[in-house]
Amino acid sequence: MKSFLEYLVQNIVDKPEAVHVSEESQAGMTVLKLSVDGADMGKVIGKSGRIIKAIRDLTRILAVKQNARVNVVVSEE
Repeated sequence: MKSFLEYLVQNIVDKPEAVHVSEESQAGMTVLKLSVDGADMGKVIGKSGRIIKAIRDLTRILAVKQNARVNVVVSEE
C-alpha cells in the first residue's frame, strides 16, 4: 500500500522527489503518513478536500482486498 500511495501522489504533484510516505502500525491499523512539498499541498488536498478523499478511498479499497485497515494522514514537510 505504501508503494501504491507513493506512485499515486508522485503522479499528481509538481515535485515528485519531495513525496515521502512512512508507515506505522497503531492498534491493528496501518497509518500511512504522506509528506509533500508545501507548494504541492493544494494539489494533494484539492478543492474542498476532494483529491485527498479520493486518495484515501483508493487506498482503503486496496487495504480491504488485503484484509487490512489503513488510514492516510497528510503532513507538510
